[in-house]
Amino acid sequence: MIIDFHTHIFPDEVRQARDEYLARDAWFGTLYENPRNKLASAEDIVSSMEAAGVDRTVIFGFPWRDAKLCAWHNDYIIECVRRYPDKLIGFACVQPLDEKDAQELARCLDAGLMGLGELGPDGQRFDIEDRRVLEASAEVLQHYDRPLLTHASEPMGHSYAGKGQTFPWKLLKLAQNFPDLKLVLAHWGGGLPFYGLMPEVGEHLRNVYYDTAATSYLYRFDIFPVAARLVGADRILWGTDYPLLSQAKMLARIRESGLEQDQLEAILGGNAARLLRL
Repeated sequence: MIIDFHTHIFPDEVRQARDEYLARDAWFGTLYENPRNKLASAEDIVSSMEAAGVDRTVIFGFPWRDAKLCAWHNDYIIECVRRYPDKLIGFACVQPLDEKDAQELARCLDAGLMGLGELGPDGQRFDIEDRRVLEASAEVLQHYDRPLLTHASEPMGHSYAGKGQTFPWKLLKLAQNFPDLKLVLAHWGGGLPFYGLMPEVGEHLRNVYYDTAATSYLYRFDIFPVAARLVGADRILWGTDYPLLSQAKMLARIRESGLEQDQLEAILGGNAARLLRL
């Protein structure tokens, strides 16, 4: 089974009134002010999956700063999963600064969504190192045995829209704050796998996974076998960041990255199936 663990889709209202939402949310504006940056629908992702040979896809909404927009977008994700139950796996997104964040998350998990994410600490303006901010949501996730997925960024390298400052040391603090919570760190955890070789760091990462979203924008593709040696192939989740990157092209690239067959099978879907208890 091939599972794309990181994609984004938007309701018709956002796609058709893009300028309105650019004005409503500064982080959305940062990411999507360029009209060439596509906003995909559920139908778009299903069509892409069929063309690429992807079996299941994890879909996210957007980390809106406004909690009401998060809840509204969650409704769309729930609707899409119900429309395509054998293809789409939905995650909810909440505003951790909202007093009803845990209630909204529980509502979504009860409706069939399977995790929390992608959180955006920079755009949502919360401190991911502050245990109190995520405590209520973490408690819900641990009760349901579901993962939290957050954006991550590299403290070095080139600048790009949406990079932010969710750096490895902040993510390490998140893992230390919630040692029993299953965490997925997007975009290779901003480089955290390298620091996991340090015993005092690695001991806190036993429940941490890394997704590969936007790899071709950030790293050479030999990061796949290198990271598999660093953290183990069983901790890596294939994700594209579709529609930012093509599922078909990313699938072809990972197959040529130098991974062993068993590693490839784990990263392309086996790990995700285990983590989500599919």
